[in-house]
Amino acid sequence: MIQRIQTVYLLLTFVVTGVLMFFIPLWTLNTGKAFYFMQDQFYTILLGLSTMLTIVSIISFKKRQNQFVMNRLNIILNLILLGLFVYRSLNVSGETVNAVSEKGIGMFLPIVAIVLLVLANKAIKKDEDLVKSVDRLR
Repeated sequence: MIQRIQTVYLLLTFVVTGVLMFFIPLWTLNTGKAFYFMQDQFYTILLGLSTMLTIVSIISFKKRQNQFVMNRLNIILNLILLGLFVYRSLNVSGETVNAVSEKGIGMFLPIVAIVLLVLANKAIKKDEDLVKSVDRLR
């Protein structure tokens, strides 16, 4: 059913990966310009895949096992994204003592997405266990 709690978690994940990343910069360069994910093609592709997996997972609410697997793949994708963001922010070249780039909160949005996906997977698992217990009683 689409009105389940996992759909709410997945919609929040969609908002985090598909909407907020356009408005919240990943970090601010030492020149004062904000760096958004759209400025790097690789980040754009990975976030697009993450958003697409979330949408497909929302649509496939009747197939709980497929939804569970897609959420796991999305968690792995967000972990890769988080690792790339942290690696890039630690290796920003050209930093001097006077001009240090500021890390933005946008680079930690994949953590929020991972937490929401884990909560959605817990709810899916709970639904699956409920269905199995009802089938056992018949």
